[in-house]
Amino acid sequence: MLEQIDLQNVLVLDIETVPQYADFEQVPETLKKLWAAKTQYQRKDETPEEFYERAGIWAEFGKIICISVGIFTPGTPAGLRVKSFAGHDEKLLLQQFCTLLSKQSKNLMLCAHNGKEFDFPYLCRRMLINAVPIPTQLEISGKKPWEVNHLDTMELWKFGDYKSYTSLSLLTEIFNIPTPKDDIDGSMVGHVYWQESDLPRICVYCQKDVVATAQLLRRFRAEELITDENITIV
Repeated sequence: MLEQIDLQNVLVLDIETVPQYADFEQVPETLKKLWAAKTQYQRKDETPEEFYERAGIWAEFGKIICISVGIFTPGTPAGLRVKSFAGHDEKLLLQQFCTLLSKQSKNLMLCAHNGKEFDFPYLCRRMLINAVPIPTQLEISGKKPWEVNHLDTMELWKFGDYKSYTSLSLLTEIFNIPTPKDDIDGSMVGHVYWQESDLPRICVYCQKDVVATAQLLRRFRAEELITDENITIV
């Protein structure tokens, strides 16, 4: 039961990803061909070059530039501490994230919106590519389903219905979770990173998604939202 979970043993996370190269012209020829083959059914009428702005979605062609995490803090009222690992050196930020996890319980629960389909596998794939050992909390190989400590707020909302995707923005709206009006959305992250070189702006956007996911988890438990003054960015 969700209500029985100790939120202090839950780490909420979100990642931001971009294409590995600033534009399609910089992609090595071999990878260009593999990109065309990989996306042939998704592109429809678009060329591989036109479709490349979406390359960040695929772990084989993208990279992680920001990982934001949130930890629930004890007390009344409840609080949330948010921290980010961001940078151009993907291996370094993955190592920093793994160092954080190594200091936590092996039974720590990881929570993300659409995490089981995107964040968790993407992190693992990029760790393998960067020769970073996968931490216990992300490892699912050999584990039974009930032994995997992963929470997914989108999966919780589905109640077993696998037909559709429900965005975090839609859920925060219907649950009356106040969120700042962002000047960017997920589709703009690649442009802001490669063309505007504004990583701090992306980091703030990522942190907002962590806060929204944490608040949604509390709503799912019929609990009061965490007030702004009890949310700390460290």
